[in-house]
Amino acid sequence: MKRHEKRAFWKFFLIYFLSVAVLVVAAGFFYFKQSKAHMLKNEEFSLLEFARHVKMGGPPDEFTDEYSYRLVPAEGRHIDISNFGIENDRFVKLIPLHGGMQYLEVSKPTRDYENRLEGLKRRIWTVQWLLLLLFGLLSYRLAKNAIKPLEESIELLDSFTKDLIHDLNTPVTSIKLNLTLVEQMPGMKGARVLQRLQKSARTISELHENLTILLEERTFQMERTDLCRLVGEIVEVHRPLYPQLSFMVECKGFFATVNPKAFTQMLQNIISNACRYNRPGGYVKIYSRGRSLMVEDSGIGIEEPEKIFDRNHSGSGSSGLGLDIVKRLAMAMQIEIDVKRHENGGTLFILTMR
Repeated sequence: MKRHEKRAFWKFFLIYFLSVAVLVVAAGFFYFKQSKAHMLKNEEFSLLEFARHVKMGGPPDEFTDEYSYRLVPAEGRHIDISNFGIENDRFVKLIPLHGGMQYLEVSKPTRDYENRLEGLKRRIWTVQWLLLLLFGLLSYRLAKNAIKPLEESIELLDSFTKDLIHDLNTPVTSIKLNLTLVEQMPGMKGARVLQRLQKSARTISELHENLTILLEERTFQMERTDLCRLVGEIVEVHRPLYPQLSFMVECKGFFATVNPKAFTQMLQNIISNACRYNRPGGYVKIYSRGRSLMVEDSGIGIEEPEKIFDRNHSGSGSSGLGLDIVKRLAMAMQIEIDVKRHENGGTLFILTMR
């Protein structure tokens, strides 16, 4: 199961499980409250029964020694008939007597009630955990069933894309090889037609590399990497392609945990755009500040920097696919990416490592 499929699976699982868990916990809580109220009512009834027994002069052996009673003076106060409470770990209830001068106070220990209450809590917790386990397994099965069609669709799409990329590899290689041969023909070097063909070939080649990177599982395998070395390699590739631009690199000893191949492709897309949409005689500057890598250019600038990572955005003549891939790779490697536009033109990309 791939990362996006796992996210979808756990999303479905949590939705199912949390929905049921809330109901199970709420049901257990209300059952406990109801049962507790019923148990207290029974304790009160037992004291009323003992008081009736005392008032009628019944034999003392019908109740345990834990029950006790005494007469207390009324002292002009009025006690509500429904009085019932706990004093010094004993249930206590006052019963009015004829004449109103005294009350019969009956009591019993709360120990048995507390033991039964603890037993009730344990039973409820046991049942709740068993229910949560049962519904957890059920949620797992439901999530698996819900994700299955998505899994099949993604596998089909991945298979199709891999086949497409594999089929693209041959014509891309052939085009680049034949362009090299054409460039060596007399009178063709520097021709505009050849330059346009070379530009188109590079675009197709970059698209092929981008799609290949996205489909490789090792894209998400991270390792400690010297980013300055990668920057130098990318600049050396672009320098002969854009001789009219100045390349400035100020990077030394910058290490981060990334996937080298994915980071190279991401940075190559950014630098390629910085070169492609630059001004004649302009510059591309790559430098590090703290945990951030900056890519600055003197190009035509970006009108809406906040939208350039949208898949359908095509500012500055770009298809938008390259920067969309940049954003996806940055998210996969937990790299924060920000874009700023200079007032006098030019763009600044800021890549902040985790």
